[in-house]
Amino acid sequence: MIRLMPRHGGNIYRAAEKAGIPAKKVLDFSASINPLGTPATAIAAISRQMGLISHYPQPFAEDLSLHIGEHFKVNPDSVICGNGSNELIYLIPRCLKPTRVLVTAPTFSEYERACVAAGAKKISRLPLKSEQNFDIDPDLFVRKMTQCDMAFLCNPNNPTGRLLENRKVLKIADAARECGCYLIVDEAFIDFASSDSVLARVKNNPRLIVIRSMTKFYALAGLRIGFGVVPEHLVAGLEKYREPWTVNTLAQAAVRSVLSDRPYQEASIRNMEKEKQFLEKGLKRLGITWYPSSANFYLLHVPGAQAMIRTLEAKGILVRDCSDFHGLDNSYIRIAVRTRRENKRLLKELSAI
Repeated sequence: MIRLMPRHGGNIYRAAEKAGIPAKKVLDFSASINPLGTPATAIAAISRQMGLISHYPQPFAEDLSLHIGEHFKVNPDSVICGNGSNELIYLIPRCLKPTRVLVTAPTFSEYERACVAAGAKKISRLPLKSEQNFDIDPDLFVRKMTQCDMAFLCNPNNPTGRLLENRKVLKIADAARECGCYLIVDEAFIDFASSDSVLARVKNNPRLIVIRSMTKFYALAGLRIGFGVVPEHLVAGLEKYREPWTVNTLAQAAVRSVLSDRPYQEASIRNMEKEKQFLEKGLKRLGITWYPSSANFYLLHVPGAQAMIRTLEAKGILVRDCSDFHGLDNSYIRIAVRTRRENKRLLKELSAI
């Protein structure tokens, strides 16, 4: 029986209700959003477009697709924008109708839910081992993939933060082309390791699809915006299943502005490196097991994690309970990398617990 797992991080409203505090006072370590906040360039772009919110946006964000194509040097006709990358996670299976799907365990739960909703008959899970830092074995992935018609690869993986090098992802993509399996590579967190992206390789592989989220790195979660690059032969089919106007005017304006915001991008990378070092030292000092991460979050293994989650929640600190991920149990939690002040507060509360 296939088990569906709808829980996610970032529900500050429920946490605020439990802690008896305003939502804005919740320290949210459960959603992995850039702690520098929304870029000023995005705020300015949104302000300039406020006069247009009484009108419909472009039905399929055509101008934004063109802008993304030019920025990433990919064919704009292969770019599909969505209401967050999650819309595309559901759109692709709905169009391609896979029957046998491969995912890793653990990984983002929406892949499985989307495929089940699209009528998939079998979900195969490739277990990742904690003693191997939850790394993906490309050869084992390929062997399992040959029995499927769709596979999902999250890179860096959520919730482990582990990155599969570009050459290994391409090895899997080549195998997918040979065996006729569609490989969907989810690069929601690749901005923190952009040199390992395979976005540009879609044009050479009719079985490779890459999706990106714009909400994590650019702190635009409330606007919901993502995009995918798909082989040209799939565009017409996907268009039949797309709903119009899912990407709002303000989201389109924000993304056009942030893609060229080099100062924000560089500051984000510098800040993330600094704060990750700070958190790693603090976790090591406390004797808490954490797994090396290429993303802006860490998976922690903590005996008594459930009690820790409840204690932190009572103090208005929200972390991600990972017990609902296939392949993990109730001793795992995920924490985002936040500002220095927030990271200090988290370490202080963990020390007290």
